Amino acid sequence: MQQHIDTVVLAYSGGLDTSVILKWIKETYACKVIAFTADLGQGEDLSGVERRALETGAAKAHVEDLREEFARDFIFPMMRANAVYEGRYLLGTSIARPLIAKRMVEIARAEGAQAIAHGATGKGNDQVRFELTAAALDKSIKTIAPWREWDLCSRTDCVEYARKHDIPVTVTKDKPYSCDGNLLHLSFEGGELEDPWAEPGPHTYMMCVPPEQAPDQPEIATIDFTAGNPVALNGRELSPAEIMAELNTLGGRHGIGRLDMVESRFVGMKSRGVYETPGGTILQAAHRDLEGLTMDRETMRLRDQLIPQYAAMVYNGFWFAPEREALQAFIDKTQERVRGTVRLKLYKGAVSVLGRKSDVSLYNPELATFEQDMVYDQADAAGFIRLNALRLRAWNQ
Repeated sequence: MQQHIDTVVLAYSGGLDTSVILKWIKETYACKVIAFTADLGQGEDLSGVERRALETGAAKAHVEDLREEFARDFIFPMMRANAVYEGRYLLGTSIARPLIAKRMVEIARAEGAQAIAHGATGKGNDQVRFELTAAALDKSIKTIAPWREWDLCSRTDCVEYARKHDIPVTVTKDKPYSCDGNLLHLSFEGGELEDPWAEPGPHTYMMCVPPEQAPDQPEIATIDFTAGNPVALNGRELSPAEIMAELNTLGGRHGIGRLDMVESRFVGMKSRGVYETPGGTILQAAHRDLEGLTMDRETMRLRDQLIPQYAAMVYNGFWFAPEREALQAFIDKTQERVRGTVRLKLYKGAVSVLGRKSDVSLYNPELATFEQDMVYDQADAAGFIRLNALRLRAWNQ
């Protein structure tokens, strides 16, 4: 027998789609809807979201500041892994979904709700991320996905539904993009971006200035790391969310972190998106460089082989899966000695490393020098080469 649903927790942004969804769920399921909005550093004014949710029919509305948890427990672990999807994408949208879904499940338990709901379409990745997270955290929680259920087929249908039900939403054609923003990035899909040959329009520059408009003078910055995590910027200790916010300002000012790519969605199709990830781009470059100074060669080689798999786990929605958590334990072990300072130059869309230092550096200048040294017998290299050549000689014969 199917479980009766009398209360639903909805991921609510206050925009057209989720406002329509709120009303539709109330009518279709004859149930209470509790709206949940997460502040993940998207830079939007959320002061009126609670009121809009209640006016649209929500029984309750939760608006929560999750910026520190997002940076500390989601962005930073992923950055410790140097996770990059398909060699380019820093996973800004992907990493936000498990936190939102986790909090929805927690609210559902507290409020006695039987289901959660989201506004992700049946074509995208987010439906998978939300629902896999819910399944991993509470097998009894049901999921309502209106875009897979209702007969509204387009944005125009949603606008008409909103007008018919007196839902207070504002629609504009000036920015035709589907956007997702948080402390790590801002993404753009739709509009002219649906043609992979078309150049992104000027409204896709929100966090980053175009590089040609960036300052003509470079800016120097330093980042201090402990156990693979950034802890200070330009000598100032900051919280995780504060570091991300300030790095975004720095990178955006210099046009750093723009990405235009066609990617492979988990559901099987290709999609094109524009991503602005200024702070994450700087952080990833600095972290990767410091690893070169402090991380053992073979440990790094093994970890690097696992980066595509880790990135795919995040992209595909398996953040709370046992394989990601086990892999995270290995990665965090590799990061114990990744500490020190990296000095960077930010200029015209590029981030360049100028120097790095650490009290646990594996770099030995006496071994590496081209000048005379007393610790390395160069004649030893001949035997090393002969032994490594044995199999090559055998193969050649």
